[in-house]
Amino acid sequence: MLLVLLSGCGGGGGGNQGSGLAGLSGLGGGSQGSNGTGQSGGGTGGASGTGGGTGGGTGGGIDGGTSPVAATTALVTRLGKPARVLFGLGSGSIDEMKKQDIHPDIVDTYLVGTGAGAWPTWNSPDGAYLTYTAQAKQAYGAIPMFTLYQMQGDLSGINDAAFMNKYWGQTRLMYQLIADLRGPVLINLEPDFWGFLALKRPDHDATQIPAVVNNQPECAGLPNTAAGLGQCLVQMGRQIAPKALVGFPPSFWSGTAAEIGAQMRVVGADKADFIVAQTSDRDAGCWEAESPPDECRGRTGTFYWDASNKTSPNFHDSQKQISDYRAALGNGLPILWWQTPMGVPSDTPGGTDQHYRDNHVDYMLRNTQEYGDTHTFAIVFSPGGSHQTSITTDGGQFARLSGQYLARGGAALK
Repeated sequence: MLLVLLSGCGGGGGGNQGSGLAGLSGLGGGSQGSNGTGQSGGGTGGASGTGGGTGGGTGGGIDGGTSPVAATTALVTRLGKPARVLFGLGSGSIDEMKKQDIHPDIVDTYLVGTGAGAWPTWNSPDGAYLTYTAQAKQAYGAIPMFTLYQMQGDLSGINDAAFMNKYWGQTRLMYQLIADLRGPVLINLEPDFWGFLALKRPDHDATQIPAVVNNQPECAGLPNTAAGLGQCLVQMGRQIAPKALVGFPPSFWSGTAAEIGAQMRVVGADKADFIVAQTSDRDAGCWEAESPPDECRGRTGTFYWDASNKTSPNFHDSQKQISDYRAALGNGLPILWWQTPMGVPSDTPGGTDQHYRDNHVDYMLRNTQEYGDTHTFAIVFSPGGSHQTSITTDGGQFARLSGQYLARGGAALK
């Protein structure tokens, strides 16, 4: 039976407490339940001629090996979508999208867990959940995106052969199923995990953290380290599923953009197809509420972003942070903003369950060209928990603003 509900909870968001970037991209939390419901989001593909299926990233891009083409344009072309900043959803069922006449370019779903109760068991035969949900998205005209959350931010099993054999077996299954699909599929690789990895050592050196990697045939030449683990995620995908276009989500709660960029190069993020950038995985008002749900406890600071970009946190701060990371990472990869919260703007702090205030949708769909000008090819909106605003509780905000965005012809790519 196809599980069509695509909402759920998930990784990273939040921010660096006590800094001007509070609420930008910090320690996540949340995990998808084993019932198979999940979020949806966006992704990207490799540049034509640079090898989404052959290794290497998309930086710079080439067209037929002659005239230069922007990496964002090359990715969107490979996805078969119009040459504009794409938008996606990880919230609500396809039926709800149809009801509101919302036509996202991308729809994202979580693949969660390792072993008993993990995503391969959500339908029969093993892994059929991926196939069914991908086909449903494609039938609606959307690019499938999957957020691989098998680690769920946990490093405890990466040097345990029994655990990692299950992990790699499920990852291989994911790529095999994607290889059988028509068209490209986008994959967001292990939110939160890379942030916890950075916290493991003060120098963020993933080459010094043991992990079980090179017992896998696709990765026999890679080191048995956390660095090799990231490289294997890319290498396995290149060998099995050239249509699988992958991106890594950095976590800035463990270091500066330059420090995290250096760390993520070591794990192979510069060889991916895109960068996954996060804003916050919760509505601002959820953190502000006097009696918030458990998923909005444990942080202090200013969470509602200044849309005038005069005081922090604000949208230009966020854009600069990911631009600095992109420069540190190198290779000129395009950017996909992911798990962007969906609350409705309000001058009153807080809100109520599934109706907390936030202004990301309002700002980012009205000022999308700012993102196109900073090498963004897609923005994916979704709640980061079950108590957050979604398309079913936003009073039609997303349907209205996404429709207006399309009516304007979209934002140009750079």
